[in-house]
Amino acid sequence: MAASARWDRLWVNVRLATMTDGAAPYGAIDRGALAVADGRIAIVGPASDLPPGASADQVIDAGGRWMTPGLIDCHTHIVFGGDRIDEFEARLNGATYEEIARAGGGILSTVRATRAASEDELVESATPRLRQLIAEGVTTVEIKSGYGLDTANELKMLRAARRLGRELPVDVRTTFLGAHALPPEFASNRTGYLDLVCNEMLPRVAEEGLVDAVDAFCETIGFTPQETARLFETATQLNLRVKLHADQLSDGGGAALAAKFAALSADHVEWTSPQGVQAIAEAGTVAVLLPGAFHTLRETKLPPIDQFRSAGVPMAIATDCNPGTSPTRSLLLMLNMACTLFRLTPEEALAGVTRNAARALGLTDRGTLEQGKRADLVLWDISSPADLCYWLGGRPELAVVRG
Repeated sequence: MAASARWDRLWVNVRLATMTDGAAPYGAIDRGALAVADGRIAIVGPASDLPPGASADQVIDAGGRWMTPGLIDCHTHIVFGGDRIDEFEARLNGATYEEIARAGGGILSTVRATRAASEDELVESATPRLRQLIAEGVTTVEIKSGYGLDTANELKMLRAARRLGRELPVDVRTTFLGAHALPPEFASNRTGYLDLVCNEMLPRVAEEGLVDAVDAFCETIGFTPQETARLFETATQLNLRVKLHADQLSDGGGAALAAKFAALSADHVEWTSPQGVQAIAEAGTVAVLLPGAFHTLRETKLPPIDQFRSAGVPMAIATDCNPGTSPTRSLLLMLNMACTLFRLTPEEALAGVTRNAARALGLTDRGTLEQGKRADLVLWDISSPADLCYWLGGRPELAVVRG
């Protein structure tokens, strides 16, 4: 540890799950100390290494409890109008996701409700959903557009998302998902809609500083790899990083396409082929696992977890909070589902909502407890980090520090 004149806060008698990728499980330091100054981690390590005379404006005895980095939900659609409870019932009665979508439901149902809502109404409806994530220790969240599907409503969604980040104690990263579905007015004019997305929508949201990344739904009921490539080429010209809904319902080569454009992440990836796994491994692209959608749609095709492990692909976990296919507001529940449904270890799961989730958003200043990182911290009333994956429901956090 390096000496510091004085810190803002100092935690002692704390067990640190630093989530650094080292020899110790969870990067754990059993008898640790962590200090914060000016919103950054100033010192972290064994308490025995504290410099003589170390002091802080506030010294906190953690009572031997565990501290982790703030949790990161790296894939959500948390801003939307209405709900899709009727589709939930329809699926229980045997309808498939694709059948509902082709009948005018699915994403287009939410598009109609979102277009009818004002920006204030979108912020108001999203606030309780986001508060529930914050209450579980989430300090950074990604929010996608994609339920507007025209310029004015995509802008409205992204402005609502940015407002949530200003009005609530959470850091919001925004993603433009204009290529989510064909709006009804372009149902027979795919090229015309891609023209609108690439030539008007994307330049506009970039010009207004409303977007951190660009995403697309590359799927049989979404957009083709060729259409997605056109969008990504436009994003690249605007110096925006890309992400991709890839290989969720079929192997359409989405992961390999994401890798071609050095995507931050390929998300869902249940049907990704061995070639796709190798491609994202070589590109350094994160595989974002979304067990909430897998569970809600009662899917049976598991993501190629063992192949991801063997190839060294980092795996993140997110809620995919949305009204149709993953109506969940609990990232901790997703930790349990990632372990029980996908057979991740608790350590892999926790890495999936800390360091790997940060990487999926292109963020290098958070996700681990290391000197110089943002002071996004959660103190938990748990006996081990695996507790966070073990319980179904409940909020064991004691305190959250954001920056």
